[in-house]
Amino acid sequence: MTQSATGASREKLLSDVKAVIRDAEDLLKATAGQTGEQVMEFRKKAESRLSDLRERLGDIDENIIERTRVAAQKTDALVRENPWGAAGLGLGIGILLGLIIGRR
Repeated sequence: MTQSATGASREKLLSDVKAVIRDAEDLLKATAGQTGEQVMEFRKKAESRLSDLRERLGDIDENIIERTRVAAQKTDALVRENPWGAAGLGLGIGILLGLIIGRR
């Protein structure tokens, strides 16, 4: 799996988990009027787990943002150190893509 596909998979997973969190929160709101010991116990557990999950997702989002920032800084530094090499690499990739697209 390529790195961009992995990133897309992660983004999709994060999106899906966030949707599950929203749905679970909606369910908790809908059952707010329900009484009973088992319902209250379930609500406490669910709220606690959702809170933990929300916090972990925030950490993951921050981690992804930080890793992206670091990669961008490294790329910028590399291009500044060797601008002609970067231009040549870009030209080579452009030619390769042009040949691939041209054959279709």
